[in-house]
Amino acid sequence: MFGTQPGTPEPFSAVPKPRASRLESASARLRLAIRRKPYTGPSLARGIKLLYRRNRTNGSWVVKASTGHGAYWTKAFASADDFEPSDGRTVLTYWEAQDAAKKFARRQPGDVADESRPLTVSEALDYYDADLRVRGGDAYNARRARFHLPGSILGKPVGLLGSTELCKWRDGLVEKGLSRASVNRVRNALRAALSLSARRDRRIANRRHVWEEDLAALPNATEARNVVLADDVVARLIAAAYEHDRALGLLAQVLAETGARPSQAVRLTVADLDAKHSRLMMPRSGKGHPHKRAMKMQERVPVPITAALVALLKQEAKGRASNAPLLTRSNGEAWGYRRNDRYRGDFAVVVAACGLDPKTVTLYALRHSCISRSLLRGVPVTVVADLTDTSEREIRKHYAKLISHHADEIARRALLDVSQPAGNVVALPPGRRA
Repeated sequence: MFGTQPGTPEPFSAVPKPRASRLESASARLRLAIRRKPYTGPSLARGIKLLYRRNRTNGSWVVKASTGHGAYWTKAFASADDFEPSDGRTVLTYWEAQDAAKKFARRQPGDVADESRPLTVSEALDYYDADLRVRGGDAYNARRARFHLPGSILGKPVGLLGSTELCKWRDGLVEKGLSRASVNRVRNALRAALSLSARRDRRIANRRHVWEEDLAALPNATEARNVVLADDVVARLIAAAYEHDRALGLLAQVLAETGARPSQAVRLTVADLDAKHSRLMMPRSGKGHPHKRAMKMQERVPVPITAALVALLKQEAKGRASNAPLLTRSNGEAWGYRRNDRYRGDFAVVVAACGLDPKTVTLYALRHSCISRSLLRGVPVTVVADLTDTSEREIRKHYAKLISHHADEIARRALLDVSQPAGNVVALPPGRRA
């Protein structure tokens, strides 16, 4: 029989290795009953234990490691030298297995042979973040989910996640004050990260139902809460923004006239100003499927603006290269894509100065007000959707109440008025009377 024989001394080591008489030799291990549940071995370090699973053939060395947040993962990493001698790689002695177990448990993402280690939720979000960046997606989705996940879930292997645990976490976000729509966005980001992990690691593919089916989206989360401001309020906000900071005022005016998202307007270049036709070639947003995101963001749509805004933008663009940002901060730097923290705080000050609630009124209110203004003035929904880079379905979904509320007013403009003076009535010829 191959394997370590009874009485084989422990290899010399500066630090004595933990002993476990029933696991140290092949003959001792073979006296154990064959079973699926591993036998508990010694503790090798804080949060790391060596286990042994007795099989009909060579037994398996198993490492049990703590995630650091109250959860554990286990993984068989080598065969024991029960019936064949150690090769130092796939077949290990008890003493060799201790070193390999510690190295395996402490392996970090990106280390060689990292594919064999169970993937944690935190690592899944890291991979999702990298995947979004490579494919031109919005990497903020990965950070959004990470921000709202507790350490007990972030440190847990994906394959150990449970439906009850995830649903309790989701419901807890509502209790903390997040809107149902925000909770669904966080849930969708986590779901995408975990699904990506399952596609890359087939060992956890059979757990996809935990986050794809059991972790359902919250209902009644799509009610429209768009803030629509009267024209005089919009004008007052723009004037206050100019008074606070000319660069912020110019950004606000562009958003108010075009209905663009801030993330679109800050990507405008000098070449996008078509002064001759009084319009801006507005970049499309990055919303939609990540595979088409990069291509879509290169597209432009002509959006009309007033002559007054044209004059301001011409002055702003004077002396700049055609590929330079059209809208910049007061210090000359670009606002930056997805850098809304650079204007959010300042605009909140402007909103408060106008006697409005900064928690309710944001720069997006200028977009909603522009869309509403266009609809109420009879601009076709198709045209409004194209100019503001959205869809007719989304407009009808989010502005249905507004349209219905003013439908009577709009429809009355087309009513037939038969109360005209008799002198305006033209009699039909005798041969054409009914």
